[in-house]
Amino acid sequence: MSTPDVSPEVPKVTEVTKVTEREARRVAEEAREQDWRKPSFAKELFLGRFRLDLIHPHPLPDEESVRVGEAFLTRLSAFCETKIDSALIEREAVIPDEVVRGLQELGVFGMKIDTEYDGLGLTQLYYNRALALLGSVSPAISALVSAHQSIGVPQPLKQFGTAEQKRRFLPRCARTDITAFLLTEPDVGSDPARLATAAVPSEDGESYVLDGVKLWTTNGVVADLLVVMARVPRSEGHKGGITAFVVEAGSPGITVENRNAFMGLRGLENGVTRFHQVRVPAENRIGAEGAGLKIALTTLNTGRLSLPAICAGTGKWCLKIAREWSAAREQWGKPISEHEAVAGKISFIAATSFALEAVLDLSSQMADEDRNDIRIEAALAKLYGSEMGWRIADELVQIRGGRGFETAESLAARGERAVPAEQVLRDMRINRIFEGSSEIMHLLIAREAVDAHLKVAGDLIEPEADLRRKGRAAARAGAFYAGWLPKLAAGPGQLPTSYGEFRPDGGYQDLSGHIRFVERSARKLARSTFYAMSRWQGRMETKQGFLGRIVDIGAELFAMSAVCVRAEMLRTTAGAGQDPEQGRAAYELAELFCRQARIRVDELFGRLWTNTDDLDRKIARQVVGGRYTWLEQGILDPSGEGPWIADSTPGPSQRENVHRTIR
Repeated sequence: MSTPDVSPEVPKVTEVTKVTEREARRVAEEAREQDWRKPSFAKELFLGRFRLDLIHPHPLPDEESVRVGEAFLTRLSAFCETKIDSALIEREAVIPDEVVRGLQELGVFGMKIDTEYDGLGLTQLYYNRALALLGSVSPAISALVSAHQSIGVPQPLKQFGTAEQKRRFLPRCARTDITAFLLTEPDVGSDPARLATAAVPSEDGESYVLDGVKLWTTNGVVADLLVVMARVPRSEGHKGGITAFVVEAGSPGITVENRNAFMGLRGLENGVTRFHQVRVPAENRIGAEGAGLKIALTTLNTGRLSLPAICAGTGKWCLKIAREWSAAREQWGKPISEHEAVAGKISFIAATSFALEAVLDLSSQMADEDRNDIRIEAALAKLYGSEMGWRIADELVQIRGGRGFETAESLAARGERAVPAEQVLRDMRINRIFEGSSEIMHLLIAREAVDAHLKVAGDLIEPEADLRRKGRAAARAGAFYAGWLPKLAAGPGQLPTSYGEFRPDGGYQDLSGHIRFVERSARKLARSTFYAMSRWQGRMETKQGFLGRIVDIGAELFAMSAVCVRAEMLRTTAGAGQDPEQGRAAYELAELFCRQARIRVDELFGRLWTNTDDLDRKIARQVVGGRYTWLEQGILDPSGEGPWIADSTPGPSQRENVHRTIR
């Protein structure tokens, strides 16, 4: 259903179609948080400085937050067990309205909203545990809830909204309204410099008029409130740039043109939303003009922890199924768990599930304490959780064999337990793309990892820097590296007696050697990064294969650190009612995970300098250029006709509005 023009006299802004590489980098760079006002464990790790004191002893929640959080998890668990039919959601590809309403009444949509705005005021730690619980029952529901709170209206308003905006919108978000975040466009993914949706200020300054199309709007089909990123044109009195707005989803001129369907998350209310002459009050702007992208990225610093929460929960579920199935299934006279090929998969699932929870809880508690800058830690948690979570799900399908490939509905129909392993694999796949693909996360983390170098020596490799700037940069670099480089030669990781607290008496595994490995590897990682910068200089940013491996090494070292610190915390904080063997078991899992991670780290270090990156780029250019089209002969392409990217020219909608409201 098309929508009427609201203000035909307001001029449109032409679509941004051509953006240079330099301009794209400039926009991304300006959106970064430029300063480091608080310490960062991961930042120091990439600089070769192993600051164990920033994470050990493991930070712990206060008693009141535990009491409130545990009580809520008890209520939520009871609701999930009695009110959510995950098979129904998968079968009908929709979350029933009564389930959404029940979650709203329970306070799920206000978990992170402060109590003064009718929210529950849970900590990040318990918010993530709630997401893990929800995700184990229905990943579609956890996606609905996390998109609403982690990147939807509540989080940016909490950090950047005015007192009036919080008063107006947050109570609605906590109890009655669903929200969505709209950034991506049909021809704009991770390159926001090409953002085309326009927000033209009215002559009286009272409003903005939005025109454009947004793609993959998670929750957009049912949302009541939207956070929309749009470009304000520069003009007299207007700085312009990408700007954030809170928009009422029922405003005239908004049309949800399609509800998208995906490989997994079949209950996801994700769509295509068109804005045509949509008038938004100026008081609905979040922050200043031009600050929208920075607001989005800052919001994601903690918002990204929602995905590793879901991945950690899924890892726990996979471990449960792998354990039960491998004990019950027999082949060649013994349970399949007794066969080494399967035992290796079970041990990987167990150790990695322990690691995913360790990384998640450490990052979450650090976010709650707010003593550290966790932008890199959260990004690493998202990258590592999504990649390793996918591997865990894939290994479970392999352990289950044919039953892993069979749907839960089919298993039940022939009288077996309805285990949705294949569904979990499909549902988990999107996490490597959601909220920054793994490839983009590698680049984002790499940029932060080399920030200290660019601050002191960036002008030395900047083509446009004049001799004066290069001279100043040379002086800064000389002073910085004179103090930094010598410290990379030796450290406590070379002393056999270091980190003795991770070598407790009483028959525990010795984790001190793994901590020493992390310290040595951090220095080696920093030396490798410095050598690469010296070798490639301004071309460093094009070496994406190298940068990806640098980040992956950092992720493994962070995970090893988190695992060891968590194991020691579980050993020393055993309380009433806790299995006294849990601490010893945690040490065993930490030992296994660290051994597995060290093998991966050694391989990644080797591949820094021995790889096929140059040949890969050469062959890729030739593939795209058509040199190997003969290899494609002998097949038929069942794809339908149509453009690769749908037309997103601004204008009135010609399609029916499929937006629906949950009441």
